[in-house]
Amino acid sequence: MDRILPDVLSVPIARAIEKVYAYGPMADKTVILVPAFVTSHVEGLAEAIGFDVETLSYTLGMFLCYPLGMIMASLPYGKIRHLFSFLLGAFLLQFTLGKQWIHQLIAVVISYIFMLILPPKITKTVVPTFIMLYVTLGHLHRQFVNYLGWDLDFTGSHMVLAMKLYSLAYNLYDGDLIRLGKETRATQKCAHLAVTGVPGIIEFLGYTFNFSTILAGPAFEYKIYADACEGKNLFDDNGKPKGKIPSQVMPTLKPFLLSLICLVAFVVGNAKFPLLDPTDPQNFTPVIITEEFWKKPWVNRYAYSWVALFFIRMKYYFAWKNAEGASNIWYAGFEGFDKEGKPKGWENSNNVDIIDFETAPNVKTLSAAWNKKTANWLGRYVYMRTGGSLVATYGLSAFWHGFYPGYYMFFLSVPLVTMCERLGRKKLSPRFSPNKWSLYGICTIVATSLIVEYIVIAFQLLAFDWAVEAWKSHYFFGHILCILFYGIVSQLPTPKTKGA
Repeated sequence: MDRILPDVLSVPIARAIEKVYAYGPMADKTVILVPAFVTSHVEGLAEAIGFDVETLSYTLGMFLCYPLGMIMASLPYGKIRHLFSFLLGAFLLQFTLGKQWIHQLIAVVISYIFMLILPPKITKTVVPTFIMLYVTLGHLHRQFVNYLGWDLDFTGSHMVLAMKLYSLAYNLYDGDLIRLGKETRATQKCAHLAVTGVPGIIEFLGYTFNFSTILAGPAFEYKIYADACEGKNLFDDNGKPKGKIPSQVMPTLKPFLLSLICLVAFVVGNAKFPLLDPTDPQNFTPVIITEEFWKKPWVNRYAYSWVALFFIRMKYYFAWKNAEGASNIWYAGFEGFDKEGKPKGWENSNNVDIIDFETAPNVKTLSAAWNKKTANWLGRYVYMRTGGSLVATYGLSAFWHGFYPGYYMFFLSVPLVTMCERLGRKKLSPRFSPNKWSLYGICTIVATSLIVEYIVIAFQLLAFDWAVEAWKSHYFFGHILCILFYGIVSQLPTPKTKGA
């Protein structure tokens, strides 16, 4: 970004970064959990198979969560599990990020001090503000020193941490309101997640560094994590099972195998249909906006973009499904039992419904199936706490993602699609079959896919000029069709509902 910003801004920013980097040697000394021979072996393996060290370390770290999960499941309930969760989570961060792991520790310790010394009413503002500021600085630093780069750094794990700390601050606030008998409407809805006191330091570290979620999420709530560590999702206070405890084999094996399929699909598909230039994705013109690519018929260009984006999603599917299985091994994904003693399910660790997302008939369904725990976080602790403010919710989501123009081009386009979707449900849907796989339903699935794949190109390309060129190559059809749809359909009479 220093090549974009004027010197009056870039020079002082560069100097400030250099001062922070001066503490690098001190941070190096904190990487004590990963033996040197492990690092050298990974570097040798990466060179042998043609992978970069960061990608290989991250992938190995994800798979390492499975044997760690097996060990976690065999440990006694209580502090030993929390301690194991913390130490192995710290190990994974040091293994994948090296000295950058220290950012996680700094943010966690400062947040914990805030929670200890401040009343919950203040904590629920101070902690979210602090952690979002930390995430913001991380994103800005990344964009300044590595603009348009996709190198692995601490911002990914910090985004997961932000959701955990933000949520816990409100959990403590809700617990305090319940204790005082001053529940708000939002507190009542989140009462089952309320926490009555600041967790002990071991429990807190175990939650914030939890090994099975630290690299890719999902950021489930503190109470869910604590119940799994203490066995409360399986046993009552007398140590008796709350119901017939289901086997975790299939809930572990299914997402694990699916993650393998998605990983292979990403590696093969992304190589076959790259969106960015494979030789230098950071600096060279993306494949989909080169002069040579423009010479192809529009249908071919759009089909290529659609397929390329499909394979890019496989990267996220791999990470989330892999983490889901790793969490299910030790029953962190298990929702517990209902009043009749029947298992509720394994939704606690499920962060994406792949089939529902890929066949979504509208943006609402699509959003509900994608990055589900982030949607829960925004819904519970932003949307409900701001009186249903979409501006606050989308604004925080955008800040949480970062500051590339492509993100905001995408987020600002979503409301236009949403407006059309709501109008269609009001004016058109009542006239047709509600069956998802009816002719009308299939048309909505195709339309949603075509429009969303068009606007999400900006999110992936990041840069403003690249995103505009990509939309231009498709003649801005997504925006134009939405405007035409709204203008035409809004003139149709609203069908009368039955009984009206």
